[in-house]
Amino acid sequence: MIEIVDLHKSFNGQMVLRGVNLKIPRGKITVIIGPSGCGKTVLLRHIIGLVKPDRGRVMVNGTDIALLKRSELNEFRRHFGMLFQSAALFDSLTVFENVAFPLRENKMMTDEKEIERIVREKLKLVGLSVASEKMPSELSGGMRKRVGLARAIVLEPDIVLYDEPVTGLDPVMAVAIDKLILSMQQALKITSVVISHDIESAFRVADQIAMIHMGQILECADPETFRRSANPLVQAFLCAGEEAGRKGGKA
Repeated sequence: MIEIVDLHKSFNGQMVLRGVNLKIPRGKITVIIGPSGCGKTVLLRHIIGLVKPDRGRVMVNGTDIALLKRSELNEFRRHFGMLFQSAALFDSLTVFENVAFPLRENKMMTDEKEIERIVREKLKLVGLSVASEKMPSELSGGMRKRVGLARAIVLEPDIVLYDEPVTGLDPVMAVAIDKLILSMQQALKITSVVISHDIESAFRVADQIAMIHMGQILECADPETFRRSANPLVQAFLCAGEEAGRKGGKA
C-alpha cells in the first residue's frame, strides 16, 4: 500500500531522516515507534504529503506523491484520514458538525439527510451516538479522540494515520482507544499507520512494528519477532517502555 524508499530530510542543516526504507502492507496496522525527536512525525508528514523529501520517494498505491501538483495532492489526500495527537477539533463546532466538516469542505455532497446519515453512522462506530450535540469543551480526552477518529473515517479513506493516539490518556482509556483502532481495522479493512512511543499500545494493536533510530529504520517485524529482536538498541527501548508502563499503571 505504501512504500518508502531511501527517504532523506533535513531542516536548517539538521538531518532528521537518513535513508528510511519501509513497506507498509495493505489492510494491516503498522506501528512506528522510537524515542522523541527520532523523526516519527516527520515521516508521517511525508506519507500524507505535507513535507517533500530532500531525496527518496514515498509511493502510495504506486504513485510518488512528491511529484503531484498541489491540486492533484489535495485530491489524492481523500484517500487518507488523520487522527491528530490532540484530536484537533474545532472548538466552535458541535461533535456532529466536526465530523460533518470534511464532507462539506470537500463538497462531496449537499444532501443534508445523507450527511446526517453518514455522520451518525460514524459516531455509532466510535461509540458516541449520544454525544452529537455536545461541544468539544464538554468532552473528556478519550471522547475527543473518538470524535477525531470519526472525522478521520467519515470520507471512508483507504489509509488512516494516527499521531500518538494514546498520549495523554490514562491506562484504561488508552486500552479503550487501542480496542477502537482494532475494531475500525476489522470493520473498514483500512491500512493504518500509527506513530507511538507507547510500547504496550504498540503490541496491542500492531500487525507490524517498525522502530526508527537516528533517522533510519532500525528494526521492522511482526510483534513477536520484534519482541525477540537481538538488537541491543531495540531491547533497551522495549525495557524502558515496559518500565514506564509499569510506573504509569501504579500511578
